[in-house]
Amino acid sequence: MMNNKDIKKVVLAYSGGLDTSIILKWLQDSYKCEVVTFTADIGQKEDLNLARKKAIKAGIKNVYIEDLRQEFAKDFIFPMFRANAIYEGKYLLGTSIARPLIAKRLVEIANEVGADAISHGSTGKGNDQVRFELNSYALNGNIKVIAPWREWDLHSRESLVNYAKKHSIAIENKKSSQKSPYSMDANLLHISYEGGILEDPWQEPDDDMWLWTNSPENAPDKAEYIDITFTKGDITAIDGKTMTPANIIENLNNIAGKHGIGREDIVENRFVGMKSRGCYETPAGTVMITAHRAIESITLDREVAHLKDELMPKYATMIYNGFWFTPERNILQTAIDKTQEYVSGVVRVKLYKGNVIVVGRKSNYSLFNEKIATFENDEGLYDQKDAAGFIKLNALRLRLKSLQ
Repeated sequence: MMNNKDIKKVVLAYSGGLDTSIILKWLQDSYKCEVVTFTADIGQKEDLNLARKKAIKAGIKNVYIEDLRQEFAKDFIFPMFRANAIYEGKYLLGTSIARPLIAKRLVEIANEVGADAISHGSTGKGNDQVRFELNSYALNGNIKVIAPWREWDLHSRESLVNYAKKHSIAIENKKSSQKSPYSMDANLLHISYEGGILEDPWQEPDDDMWLWTNSPENAPDKAEYIDITFTKGDITAIDGKTMTPANIIENLNNIAGKHGIGREDIVENRFVGMKSRGCYETPAGTVMITAHRAIESITLDREVAHLKDELMPKYATMIYNGFWFTPERNILQTAIDKTQEYVSGVVRVKLYKGNVIVVGRKSNYSLFNEKIATFENDEGLYDQKDAAGFIKLNALRLRLKSLQ
């Protein structure tokens, strides 16, 4: 624990749930400090006024609740999707990409109110503690961070509940009177599920766990087609209707979720070293990355596309591990954004029972030349005899090796 006398005011990332409500009280008791709460609306579809009421009831004078959905989509999600970022071949980084934005506002609010420290509710086993803190230190190297899960002696759900009861902290479930068996995290891009039966990687999750998507079996029997417009690598319209970045994601979540798109069941390698099983729903993101790769397929030069694919795993790992506000990520982002200069056009996808199927793509900047690619008469645009010398030059080292 830090020297309590050094901490007079703390900005807490506060959801109003059990963990952060307990942390609020624990900070007040353990550090004898003033607590400022910060609750970010990043599309988690919760009534954030409940968090406000709970904070005020706990004696908090400074309550920050901010709608960050547009900033989240425009400045974090969209840049990430320009890179086609996927961690370990499956994870679309829904939780990971939200943490730098929350860390950014924590640090900014701490500066505004003259706080001595910031605090978060991430456990000592997870990735989020790393993401919150690395991103915070990148923005303010002198910031102090209080991570209660690494300090207190409340190491089980039962001990948390007992603490809440002792201090008259409400522990009602937000969605129903029955407690969910899963640890869930939601934002504009995805919802994640961990814990419960998911801790056994052999166990299939119950179908009623999934909140955003129909099962493919129960999805509509009729396919749905949508046209997705890109401008310099970013989606700007759906079926010709221009929308803000956040509204695009919200609309795609609804459309794709209806068709059972975006479910993933993953065992991933956490930055702290352990393997973890999680289930994710990312309906919009699944459509976005499929469509983005489709428009790139006709607008990107071959070597640029291949170089992007080589850089992507490194970029995705930076986000997963919490290195968003870093020189290396900024350098990669500059390179990636440069590749998107001509990534504009329209992609048509068919949504059907869990599948996103690309059925059309067009662009004024297309590098696809039908006259050259045709199996019919190309009128001399491509001389097939040229291939002989091309092959022989590439085979030279192989031929020499075979003659040893």
